[in-house]
Amino acid sequence: MKKIILVGYMGSGKSTIGKKLASELMLDFIDLDDFIEKQEGTSITEIFKSKGEIYFRKAEHKALHSIVNNKTNFILSLGGGTPCYANNHEVLLHEEITSFYLKGSIATLTQRLTNEKGNRPILNQNSEDSLETFIAKHLFDRSYFYHQAKHIVTIDNKSVSDIVEQIKTML
Repeated sequence: MKKIILVGYMGSGKSTIGKKLASELMLDFIDLDDFIEKQEGTSITEIFKSKGEIYFRKAEHKALHSIVNNKTNFILSLGGGTPCYANNHEVLLHEEITSFYLKGSIATLTQRLTNEKGNRPILNQNSEDSLETFIAKHLFDRSYFYHQAKHIVTIDNKSVSDIVEQIKTML
């Protein structure tokens, strides 16, 4: 039984790497945000707008536990904030879970997210900060939770294939 969870900040490549890794290992790939959107029948952006972040975080917690408790042999990509709420980070420590933190530098994440503000609800919050400062503050706040993953893979200046190969050697 393989239960692999990928965590990391927005733009770290969790979905892209997860899909490729799942294909190579012949496992199901689940993107937690996509899973929630199917369950809710609407987009994450719309959930944030119409029902708020607290509602979303409750749905996210429920979906995470549903997947972990009811599915086997999968690669699950979490949302960037998932480990930081409702003690979700504790799932990363379960014996049957192999978890990876896809760790990117502030510079790498800023570069990747510069054109993504329209698709990322959390980046659209009214803030006086530059994107780089926003990411730096967020990473500082979330670092403890991300570091609960059993393995850390640095993504800076690496191709998707290189990252997937590195993860495969750690499994």
